[in-house]
Amino acid sequence: MWGSLLWYLVQFLPFCISYLQVVSSSSSLNSSFQSGKLCSSQDSFALLHFKNTISINTSASSHCNNYAVSYPKTHSWKQGSDCCSWDGVTCDRFTGHVTALDLSSSRLLGTVEVNSSLFLLRNLKKLNLACNDFQGSRMSSKFGQFTYLTHLNLSSSSFSGLVPVEISQLSKLLSVDFSNNTLKLEQPNFVKFLQNITEVRDLVLDFVDMSLVAPGSLVNLSSSLISLSLRHNYLQGEFPNEVLHLPFLQKLILSENIGLTGTFPVSNWSSPLRLFNLSFTSFSGKLPDTIGNLLNLNVLDLAFCNFEGPVPASFWNLTQITSLVLTSNHFTGQISASLSNLVQLTDLYLRHNMFSGQFPDVFRNLRKVKYLDLSQNNFSGQLPLSAFNLTQLSSLDFSDNQLVGLGYNNFTGSLDQSQSQALAGSLKYFLLGHNEIQGPIPNSIFKLVNLTFLDLSSNNLSGVLNIDMFSKLKNLKSVYLSHNNLLSLASHNNVSFRLPKLEDFRCSSCNITEFPSFLKASENLKFLDLSNNSIPGRITRAESKLWLNLFHLNLSTNLLTSFEQIPSMSLGHLDLHSNLLEGPLVPLPPTIWCFSAANNKLTGEIPPSFCEFNSVGYIDLSNNRLTGMIPQCLASYGELSVLDLRLNNFYGSIPQTFSRSYRLASLNLNGNQLEGPLPPSLANCSSLQVLNVGNNRIEDGFPHWLATLPDLQILILRSNRFHGPIDDSQTRNSLP
Repeated sequence: MWGSLLWYLVQFLPFCISYLQVVSSSSSLNSSFQSGKLCSSQDSFALLHFKNTISINTSASSHCNNYAVSYPKTHSWKQGSDCCSWDGVTCDRFTGHVTALDLSSSRLLGTVEVNSSLFLLRNLKKLNLACNDFQGSRMSSKFGQFTYLTHLNLSSSSFSGLVPVEISQLSKLLSVDFSNNTLKLEQPNFVKFLQNITEVRDLVLDFVDMSLVAPGSLVNLSSSLISLSLRHNYLQGEFPNEVLHLPFLQKLILSENIGLTGTFPVSNWSSPLRLFNLSFTSFSGKLPDTIGNLLNLNVLDLAFCNFEGPVPASFWNLTQITSLVLTSNHFTGQISASLSNLVQLTDLYLRHNMFSGQFPDVFRNLRKVKYLDLSQNNFSGQLPLSAFNLTQLSSLDFSDNQLVGLGYNNFTGSLDQSQSQALAGSLKYFLLGHNEIQGPIPNSIFKLVNLTFLDLSSNNLSGVLNIDMFSKLKNLKSVYLSHNNLLSLASHNNVSFRLPKLEDFRCSSCNITEFPSFLKASENLKFLDLSNNSIPGRITRAESKLWLNLFHLNLSTNLLTSFEQIPSMSLGHLDLHSNLLEGPLVPLPPTIWCFSAANNKLTGEIPPSFCEFNSVGYIDLSNNRLTGMIPQCLASYGELSVLDLRLNNFYGSIPQTFSRSYRLASLNLNGNQLEGPLPPSLANCSSLQVLNVGNNRIEDGFPHWLATLPDLQILILRSNRFHGPIDDSQTRNSLP
């Protein structure tokens, strides 16, 4: 008996000892884990060394949307502390090796060289370096050594160069994001990469240069793929329909690949797609009935493609869709009343197509719509009444159609109480320009207190609109009422109010008879057009003293007699033509690009400020009473395309120094008292189309050299003192 017992002890003693060692080791490991001393010394060294090669800069993550939550995670990395407790670091609880490193949005600035200690972290499963600035670092082949990686994110971190073929060694990858760098993928490397990452679920390559990759190679994509984003990759050629049949694909973005062509499957197309974005590609053809099988679709964006034809009836089965964008295609036909099935819809953009007929009154069912754009189509008939009951509506654009009759929608005079309340709380953009709408502007529009953009231009609106009606619209930034010839705007200068946010006010051809007083206090005004009205008198310093930000000012075709001061030192466009302006030209700021004061009664010389422009493209001083010599500097502005000084009293010679870089297209000096020869340097103006120097005192031989101007179409030399033969072998077939 004792012998048997001894035999068992001898047999099992090593096992017992081994078991006790394991238990002891496990207990020690657990104790170590709990006390925070788990970190691998090798990994700790690698991380600290990496930290020392990279600096922290507050702007290094500023280019990312999540900059507000960015912070320098490496500040918590201290010598002598457990690296597993550092920000962004995750360790294996048993081995202490670093398995995940998340340094996204850590404000890191520097380079990741091929000898970086980062590549010593061989046990990494997840690596996220997104939203930093690695200053054009080449994507090292050593990324291929992270053979355990399942997640790799290098997005928006200023990596550059070719994506190395060694990346294809990362066969365990489930998620890859190389977007928003200056990386490039070539065909062989990309094919090998796709063939090896057979389990990948998410692949994001936005802004990676794939111009040398054949779209057909995408047939090698993993059947496990859930999300694919290939935005702005310079892809050229036919997109393979096989990708549209991937069984788990829920997100597909191919936008901004203008050379990418393709059509939709016409049979056996069923997909779990939720987000489908083809905007700014060259996909074409008709929408097939099979598109109605994409029953999970939430977002469909086909903007700026080449689709055509009517929308199929099956399309209105997509009841889960929230955002529908068909902007700028060639769709035709009428919109079905079945649009009312899309009850989850928040965004509807049908802009710039060839849809026609009366738009169905479907918005009673579409209660969630926030953005509604039907502009630039051929819709006709009455406006859909129910659109004005959308309580969440933020933007409404029906412009550039053939819609008529606000009256039939109870929109003349005033909206009923429920409609005005519905719109007042949410509507910010109200755009009905370029239609055939008649009648007065309803007072209810002026109850839309959140309105920022109002466009009723180019309609047949009539009646008298008191400008003080705008006084409650404190959020207004843009107002377009131009080209309603039967509409009159009345201003009561004893009424004082401000529109503190107003930037853009356009009321051309609105029968305005006095300058609107509220504009004098609009210090944020950038664009003002009151042209083709009957505004008399002077524009004084008082009118314009607060217009410090004004860039565009058009007061042409009025009854103004004086313009005392240029309102802004940043003014680029100033049009005062066809008024009754008298006296000298006012000095202009150097920012002027386009200036017209034609058809006035201006006197005196061209002021020195005309020689101080930064760059000017258009000057028209025609039909005034200006005198003096034409400044030589007007021949030195390389961007000047139109110079019109006709019908004045200028004398002396024409400027002699037209340079080769001159872009002059039209030069009109007719009806002055100019003398001397025609300057040969005009031959440098290779873009010249119109040259009119008639009715002056120019004395010169016939300018045969004008035959060298390739675009010259109109040449007027009459009533001068040109002499010599007109017929010349050079000019016989060249001059107009």
